[in-house]
Amino acid sequence: MRIDGVIKSWQRRGGAMHKEVFMITAVVGANWGDEGKGKITDVLAQESDYIVRFQGGSNAGHTIKNEFGKFGLHLMPSGIFNKEAVSVLGNGVAVNAKKFIEELASIEEAGVPHGKIIISDRAQLVMSYHMALDAYEEERLAGHSFGSTKAGIAPCFSDKYAKIGFQVADLYADKEVLMERIENVCTIKNVMFENLYHKPQIKPEDIYAELMEYAELLRPY
Repeated sequence: MRIDGVIKSWQRRGGAMHKEVFMITAVVGANWGDEGKGKITDVLAQESDYIVRFQGGSNAGHTIKNEFGKFGLHLMPSGIFNKEAVSVLGNGVAVNAKKFIEELASIEEAGVPHGKIIISDRAQLVMSYHMALDAYEEERLAGHSFGSTKAGIAPCFSDKYAKIGFQVADLYADKEVLMERIENVCTIKNVMFENLYHKPQIKPEDIYAELMEYAELLRPY
């Protein structure tokens, strides 16, 4: 589903007010996926200044074919192939930092002259324990499992709304502040790891090291 709209705003320049008009196009899926959103976005992106992915995570998939080859995008906005545009991962996206870097590297290795990429500092981070919880829950449900891709998306968004998830901005917080939050998360998650799934507990120092790794990976964006 494509939705077009216009945003009008007034900007002051040189003491005078000037009206600016922005054309906004939203591509929204009405099913469980596979509607061809990525292909439509790729086409529309060629005439756009900004391409913003506003939700979802790396469990999604868009296949794009162009003069550079065939690409399976999972996290990157489809507009990445417009080198004149800015591609944005918005605050509603669950960002797997390693997957993001791997996907970007595969595009660059193919010689794609992509445009600028920006990640919202309010986007949620997919942590290693999210993927572990996703896999353990599928294992626990056995024959009644949901068929999850085990990408950790559901646990990530669950933590977002429980206000215990980590945002990109948190990667650059003071260690003392971050450690307090990490210890709280470990206390909560380890109840599940130990008593529900009977798996090894997570350690605060390991989670901090993981976050610092992501901080370096995402710093340029």
